[in-house]
Amino acid sequence: METTKTSDSGTGRFPIHGWAGLLLVSVCWLLNWLLPGLRTHFFFFPLWLGYVLAVDGLLCWRTRTSPLKRSPRVFVGMFVISAPVWWIFELLNLRINNWEYFGREHFTDLEFFLYGSLNFSTVIPAVLTTAEFYRSFKWMERLRNSFRIPATGRSFLLMFLVGLSMLGLFLSWPVYFFPFIWSAIFFMLEPINFATGKRTLLSKIAQGDWRTVIALFCGALTCGFFWEMWNYLSYPKWTYHIPLVDFWHIFEMPLLGYLGYLPFSLELYALVHFALPKDPQVKI
Repeated sequence: METTKTSDSGTGRFPIHGWAGLLLVSVCWLLNWLLPGLRTHFFFFPLWLGYVLAVDGLLCWRTRTSPLKRSPRVFVGMFVISAPVWWIFELLNLRINNWEYFGREHFTDLEFFLYGSLNFSTVIPAVLTTAEFYRSFKWMERLRNSFRIPATGRSFLLMFLVGLSMLGLFLSWPVYFFPFIWSAIFFMLEPINFATGKRTLLSKIAQGDWRTVIALFCGALTCGFFWEMWNYLSYPKWTYHIPLVDFWHIFEMPLLGYLGYLPFSLELYALVHFALPKDPQVKI
């Protein structure tokens, strides 16, 4: 993400995979909302694959580079690791049941696992490709020299202890500490990534560079909006049971629930760099 050329206008032709993505979105969006009965388990993956390809195409048009153009291998790798990453959150959700799937009863456990894994595979590519798209705008450069937070061994140790505490509080009293499901993993993995020589957000922030953080926030909120909008008229679909903030809904999600997408994006960043090998083609 840090090497993406910034621009405020397109610099080349819109690539064919971007057009393919727009076509997938157009067709699958309509079919997912208009067809009767069970259908979303078929259309969720191609809909979000279309979204990722379209955004990747826009990024390539703006900057002449994109995750897919730089390295198809890494691009596919993001899909591969995305499914097991999201199953971590599904496992943690068993403790609090913040969300559930309406229509789950129509599927066997094996069917739910297979369809779920395929659909969950789009989460990381969607958020990180969208984040890199936001990172390509010139206004992001204003965040290049901002306030700094020291990145020392003591700082990373403190982060790890905070992450462990968050996880312990969530598991012990989930009704009150459920937001920590979206932040504990980040605080625990950043120090591990630092110790193994992988990229960390705190290392960027220590230089006053907040561009990646803000781009991740923007990417996750954008994807969050589309997730919730496309889910609203879907079947099967997910619904929420979030304590303390279950009011002022935008689609199925309570308004304050959208704040969870911010730390969630940081967790995805940490998880990607934890799971993927160090690679110069990884620009995020």
